[in-house]
Parts: sequence; C-alpha cells; structure tokens
Amino acid sequence: MRALEIAPGVTIPLDEIEWTATRGGGPGGQHVNKVSTRVSLVLDVEGSPSLPAAAKARIRERLQSRLTLDGRLRVTCGVHRSQSANRREALERLAGVLSDALRPRRQRVATRVPAGERERRLAAKRVRARAKRERAARGEED
Repeated sequence: MRALEIAPGVTIPLDEIEWTATRGGGPGGQHVNKVSTRVSLVLDVEGSPSLPAAAKARIRERLQSRLTLDGRLRVTCGVHRSQSANRREALERLAGVLSDALRPRRQRVATRVPAGERERRLAAKRVRARAKRERAARGEED
C-alpha cells in the first residue's frame, strides 16, 4: 500500500503521514514496559499537497476540535500487542475520520408538525396550567 484512499479521487501518499511509536500504557507486564507498540500518526492537513483546497476547508470545518493550531491531525492506536497491527489500525482510523469529514451531508427536508401532534401538545399544556391554577387556589384558602 503506497497511498491511503480517503474518498473517490482523494488519496494521500503514505510518505505525507508522520508516524511515531511509543511504549503503550496500561497493564501488560514486561512486554508493555520494554516494547514500543503504540503508534501515533500525524497528517499535516494544511500542508498536504494531495488534498484539494475544498477538502481542506471541509476537514477544517468538520474536524475543528481534533486539529492542532497548526492544522495537523493526530490519530493514535495502542490496542494491539504488535506495532504493525497498531499502525494498520491507526491508518484505517485516519482514513475513516477523513472520509467521514469529506462525506457530503444530506440536506434536511423541512416538514410541518402534524395537526394531531400540535393538538396533543396544547392539550398537555392545558392540563399542566389547570393543575397549577388549582394549586395556587388552594394556597390562598389557608
């Protein structure tokens, strides 16, 4: 695999993705304490020549909370015991996050509130108002 397919017509070469391996956290004993299996992938969205300007803008808008201030997206995976499996899964997660951000959203179709639903809501309001009026009236008798 030389490139990561994000969406139809949008691929990112793997050499644009920086990756680092660190020691994983959590339980695991001797293996987890001496082997760097957790993988972090970083994609410079702003500086990527492979992403069209429209795709960058959409990613910036939809993944605003996940991007760093300089426009980099980080994905980390440390669930597997092997570095290669974590790297594969991190690449899949990165592709999933980016393809979801680039997927066009469906337009909402405006609909009217059904008359029966409106009547039920108003009837419930009348019931609540009557109960409050009765409570207030009882309080005055004391």
